Amino acid sequence: MKIMTSYKIKIKDSHSAFSDTVMIYRQAVDFLIGVVLNEWTAVKENKMPLEKQRAIEYAVHRTKTNLYPKYDFDSKFGKFPSYLRRAAISEAIGKVSSYKSNLASWKENPQGKKPGLPVAGYIYPAMYKDNCFVCTGTYTARLKVWIRNTWDWVPVQLRKSDVDYIQSHCRNRKECIPTLRRRGRNWYLEFSFEEKVELTNKPIEQQIIIGVDLGINNACTCSAMRSDGTVIGRKILSLPREKDSLNHKLNKIKKAQQHGARKMPRLWGRAKGVNLDIAHKTAQFIADVAALYSADIIVFEHLDLTGKKKGSKKQKLHHWRAQAVQRIVADKAHRVGMRIRRICAWNTSALAFDGSGKVKRDEDNYSMCTFATGKRYHCDLSASYNIGARYFIREILKSLPAKARLGIEAKVPQCTKRTTCTLSTLFSLNAELAA
Repeated sequence: MKIMTSYKIKIKDSHSAFSDTVMIYRQAVDFLIGVVLNEWTAVKENKMPLEKQRAIEYAVHRTKTNLYPKYDFDSKFGKFPSYLRRAAISEAIGKVSSYKSNLASWKENPQGKKPGLPVAGYIYPAMYKDNCFVCTGTYTARLKVWIRNTWDWVPVQLRKSDVDYIQSHCRNRKECIPTLRRRGRNWYLEFSFEEKVELTNKPIEQQIIIGVDLGINNACTCSAMRSDGTVIGRKILSLPREKDSLNHKLNKIKKAQQHGARKMPRLWGRAKGVNLDIAHKTAQFIADVAALYSADIIVFEHLDLTGKKKGSKKQKLHHWRAQAVQRIVADKAHRVGMRIRRICAWNTSALAFDGSGKVKRDEDNYSMCTFATGKRYHCDLSASYNIGARYFIREILKSLPAKARLGIEAKVPQCTKRTTCTLSTLFSLNAELAA
């Protein structure tokens, strides 16, 4: 699979020409969007993107064989670089195509507002190599920008630490063209890198998985398992210091709100920073556990966190960045060839892993629970067993022929309903397959 990553290099020279260049580029895209809307009937007949681009370029650009184009683009945007013009045409075609698709969907089911006409918005120009960007040294470059009412080259200094980081970490990756972007008051060149990795493709009997239960009290609970249900490792991450820091900052926000404060960007920024730190540390912990046990698959719950939060823990749920953790782990896992899988989250924590039924959580310590048999156990650890077991049950049944699968489900009826499967169900399934 292809993995795309991006890193930005800060431009040490602050120049007003960068803002002018971005403004001219956005105006050109707005002009071309109007052209594409007028010529959409002819554009959509071309199937290849390059043919669509050439059709619009023929309508707006003057050449020796095209002395009188239909639209006067060249007089409005004189000496516009050819690569930037083609990039602007592609951007305009993409925006109009999306608008037409959304409009057709709205006409079939007219709910909500009618889609508005497309505009350039906050887009930034791509600095094509040799045409708009030339690297003149390790930490120096030249950019072609709109300056003094013309397009000319401007020398820039690049931040040394950013360049050294890219040379150290992205040496074996394919470098794509950079984009001139603004972040706050500073300007950056954002480089994209492409790399190809081969994901693991072991048979189910040889796989080692990490069942991950993301929680609110504990950051995460990981269990390494084999297909026969053997648990070969367990790890729990709590992060008490970071969670105390987050609660402290949230209490500061609450106190400021009680005194009539409305917007508190600095206080909220600190709280979001701690929350993001928790997400990154949790993701790194999961990746380290997967590497420790040489795992092939990392299994998560499919968490649906949409809608209004209710109950006493609604503030914790609101700040819970479970999906961000899963996204970060997916990026880390794919880079080393691991796969990511998700299972239904229903009853993973509510059912005991030994098949004894529902558990009763402690009121004073929500991480501990009591099984129906009276056994005391860690609730998140039991949930991680069930998460891994559900993945194996699904993959094993999927690999069987229909007749064999129906026979197995008749003898192990718990397999028929995935939301009630536990680790004990996997044991029963493996015993029946061995018999």
